[in-house]
Amino acid sequence: MTKPPFEDIGLDPDAEVAIRQELTLVALGKVPADVALRVGRLLDVSTRTWRADQEIVMKGRRIAYVGDAGTYPGEVAVRVHEPDLAAVPGLGEVHKHIESSHLTPEYEAALVLPRGNTWTCEASHEFSNVNGAKTLEFWLKAREAGSPLKIFPLPGSAVPPTGYEHGGGHLGYDEQKAFMSQSLMTAGLDEVMDWPGVWDSTNPSYDRLWGMIRATFEKRGVVEGHAAGIRDMPTINAFAAAGLASDHEAWTPEEFWDKLTHGLFMELRPHSLPEVIKGLLDRGLADWSQIALTTDDRSASDTLKLGATDHNVRLAIEAGLRPRSPSSASRLIPPAICGSPPGWHDRARPLRRYRTSVERREIRDRQGLGRWQAGLGRQDLSAGCPADRLAGLGDEDGQYRPPLTANDFAIAAEPGRQTMQAAVLRPFHWTDDFLTFELSVKDGEVQRDESRNITKFAIVDRFSGKAAVSKMFWLGCGPRTEETALACSMAHDKHNIWCTGSSDEAMALAVNAVAEIDGGWALVSGGKVLARVRYEVAGLMTCRPAEVLHEEMQALYAAAETIDWMFEPSFHPRWSAGFPERLAFATLTCAPWRWVLVAPSEYAPQGLVNVQNGKVHPVVF
Repeated sequence: MTKPPFEDIGLDPDAEVAIRQELTLVALGKVPADVALRVGRLLDVSTRTWRADQEIVMKGRRIAYVGDAGTYPGEVAVRVHEPDLAAVPGLGEVHKHIESSHLTPEYEAALVLPRGNTWTCEASHEFSNVNGAKTLEFWLKAREAGSPLKIFPLPGSAVPPTGYEHGGGHLGYDEQKAFMSQSLMTAGLDEVMDWPGVWDSTNPSYDRLWGMIRATFEKRGVVEGHAAGIRDMPTINAFAAAGLASDHEAWTPEEFWDKLTHGLFMELRPHSLPEVIKGLLDRGLADWSQIALTTDDRSASDTLKLGATDHNVRLAIEAGLRPRSPSSASRLIPPAICGSPPGWHDRARPLRRYRTSVERREIRDRQGLGRWQAGLGRQDLSAGCPADRLAGLGDEDGQYRPPLTANDFAIAAEPGRQTMQAAVLRPFHWTDDFLTFELSVKDGEVQRDESRNITKFAIVDRFSGKAAVSKMFWLGCGPRTEETALACSMAHDKHNIWCTGSSDEAMALAVNAVAEIDGGWALVSGGKVLARVRYEVAGLMTCRPAEVLHEEMQALYAAAETIDWMFEPSFHPRWSAGFPERLAFATLTCAPWRWVLVAPSEYAPQGLVNVQNGKVHPVVF
C-alpha cells in the first residue's frame, strides 16, 4: 500500500512507532538527519525562556533534536544558519470554522500558513450540517493529497443544531464513535451549543447530545462548549459539570473571569480581546495556561487584510501582554492545544519560524520548518484542489430544485381580513417574546411596511429536495430599494438558503440565482442579478484562491452600495447599518436565541419556533 504524503492521517500505531524509532536514532546521531537549522534564539514554552544560538535538527517532517549550536552528534545533509531568526512553536487555532473563510482546506492552507498558522482545530458542524456522513473524509482528504496544514476535525454536535431542525446531517452516538475511531487527527466533539438539549431530559436533542458526549468520553476526546448567554453561577457550574470543557463566547472581563475560575478552558476572540485582557491583567492573573487566542469565524477577505492568528497575537500585545519577558512569552502561545490528541504536540512536530521576534509584532518569514526537505527547500503551500477530490463531498442530489416563484414567498391572509397581526423578529432577537405589528392585506396577502422598517425574510430548505419556504416579517434588515433582494446559502448553523427582499418576485430571483451557482451570494435589483459570489462546495466554500474570492466579494460590496438598506438597532454590538452581511449569523438557533425562523417541518410547519422551549406560533394571526 502506498504511504500517504503525511503519516498522521489515520489510526496507524505501526507507522507512528516506526517513525519514533527512527527519530530516536537520529537524535542519538546514529542515523543521518535531513536538515539542521541554526537560529539566533528559540522560545522554550515549557520553561518560558528564550534560548540563544540553537539548532533544530529534522528528519522528514519531524524534529528529532533541539539544542545548543554545535552539540548535535550526527551527520546532516543540509545545514542552514539564520542568526537573526527567532523560532517559536507554530501558531494555530483552538477553535475555527474554516468554512467561514469560505475556502476549501487546500486554499485555507495557502492563506494561513504564510501568516504563521500550522494547525487548526476545525469546528466542523458547518460542513456536517450539509453532508454529515462525509465530514471527516472531507477534512482529512486535503492532507492526504499533500496539504501541509494540520487540521484536527471535531465532528459537529450541532447536527442538527436543535431538535426542531433537519438537514444534510444527523450525528449521534454511533457516528461520533466511528469518527473518533477513524483517525488520531479527530480531536473530539465540536462545540455543544444546544444548552437546553443538555440539561432538559424532555428536549428532543437530549439523548442525541449525550450519546455524542458519551462516545467522545469513551475515546478520551475533549468536548468543546459554547456558553453564549450563560452568565449566572448555577448555570456556569452546571455547564462545567456536564463535561463541556471550554467556551469562546465570553464578551466581558467579568463573564470571562467567572467561567475561567469555574474550570472552563477559555478561548478569547478578537472582538472582545482588548477589554478582556486588560481585565485579566488588572486582576493580576498569573497562570494563563487555561486561555488561548482564537478566531472562530473570519472571512478570507478579512484574513487577507488583518492576518490569521498573528493578528490575534498583535491585538494581545497591544492590549497589554508583554512577551519580552520569559514569564509572559507563553501567554501568546498556549502550551497545550485544547482538544487535540495526546502526543501530537511534542517537539517531534514542525515549528514555525520568524525573521523577527514576536514582541516586534511582525512575522516576516513564516516558512514552516517542516517544509524544509533535504535538497528541496521551500515548496508550494497549496496542494491544489482537484475536482475528483471533491466528488461527492459537497452538495448531495436534491438540495436545489427547479426555480421558485413569487408565490413561494407570499404570506396569505385569512379570508376577508383587511389587516393581520404579524409575528416580527429583528436580527439577533434574544428576548423571550417576538414583536407584534398590525400589517395591511392586499389581494389576499399580508404586506410589507417599509415606512416602519418592516420587510420580509425567508428560509428555503435545500436538503429535503422540496425547497419548502418558511417566511415571515423582520424589522430593519432588508433592502428598502424597490424590487431588490439578497440571498445566501451560508446561514449559520443549518445552512439553508436565507433571503430578504422588498418584493416576492425579487426574492425568487435571488434564491434561484444562488441555486444556479450551487451556493453562495446573490444580490438582485430591478429584475437583474447585480452580483453573485460562488460557494460551489457545500454552499459554504469555493475551490479557488483567497485573492479570487476576495475580488468577487468586493464586487458584491460595490453593488450593495447602490442599494438603500433598512437598519434597526439590535442586541448584537456588531450589527451595523449598510450591507447586512451578518444576516448569515442571524439564523443561529443556539443560546441565547429564543424565537427563530427555521425551515418548515412537521413540528413547525411555518418555521417560527422558540428553540428554548419548543413552542411554535403562526407568522400571521
